[in-house]
Amino acid sequence: MIVVTGGAGFIGSCIVSKLNERGRTDILLVDHLEPGSSKDRNLERKKYARYFDKKQFLQMITHGELREPVDVVIHMGACSSTTLPDQQYYQENNFEYSCHVARWSRARKARLIYASSAATYGDGEMGYSDDDAVTRRLKPLNYYGESKQQFDVWALDEGFSRQCVGLKFFNVFGPNEYHKGDMRSVVAKTYQRVAREGKISLFKSYKPEYADGEQKRDFIYIKDVVDVVLFFMEHPDQNGIFNVGTGQARSWNDLAKALFVAVGKSPVIEYVDMPAHLRPRYQYFTQAQMSKLRHAGYAQAFTSLEDAVRDYVTYLAGENTL
Repeated sequence: MIVVTGGAGFIGSCIVSKLNERGRTDILLVDHLEPGSSKDRNLERKKYARYFDKKQFLQMITHGELREPVDVVIHMGACSSTTLPDQQYYQENNFEYSCHVARWSRARKARLIYASSAATYGDGEMGYSDDDAVTRRLKPLNYYGESKQQFDVWALDEGFSRQCVGLKFFNVFGPNEYHKGDMRSVVAKTYQRVAREGKISLFKSYKPEYADGEQKRDFIYIKDVVDVVLFFMEHPDQNGIFNVGTGQARSWNDLAKALFVAVGKSPVIEYVDMPAHLRPRYQYFTQAQMSKLRHAGYAQAFTSLEDAVRDYVTYLAGENTL
């Protein structure tokens, strides 16, 4: 059996879709769906053996009540908001929950693949190396990044990193993120306006070394992310904490222009003030160092920004999920 936490969420549901495509339906899916939750759409056409609410799952694994044989635990469940002010919620939902999942996985001799984040790198003053020594010294800019950093360090201290895989996801975008509200990618949030009005708004820069819209991120398409996850599921001899980006930072202007091309519009970009509360915690540049992943044997090319946006628009135009 394969456990997928966050299985109705953005990355988790796309992983389930790919597993189904490969003929795997022996999936224990874990998530939390509020009544009428829009995440229900991500479960349409998905095949899985059982569904557990995350609180039920936590109770079952801490009390020894889950007896199905499990080979792999793909732990994607977490609060991914970077702006929530409740530090205790991140502590319980992201860090402590992950510790329980990790201990249970090890006790069951199940392979653990978990989601970390590029948010752990903070303002980038220490670079973007996924070397363990660097991981221990990182200084995130928000509670979300801190919770991911805390678990990465815990995994290193407890020896889990020699038996499992942590994946530092950079700027992931693609189908199945519609339910994430303000945490959706810029492509998802602006597609309708770009297609309808031919306009997009991007944040102004507040650092002189970056022109407006030239802040850069390592954007990676969800389909590439899923391929990396499945690579590690199929290569249990490779363990540790790895960056998952493309290794190529691109500007927000590049992203906007790719979206205009995809919808057949001429670019009209407006630069707007960044909310004051975001300015101290804003990442102006991220770019994954990818040598560790390549050394582990992952050889597939990553989808270009332009091709990824073009493909994503085909989903957005039809309001389709993956």
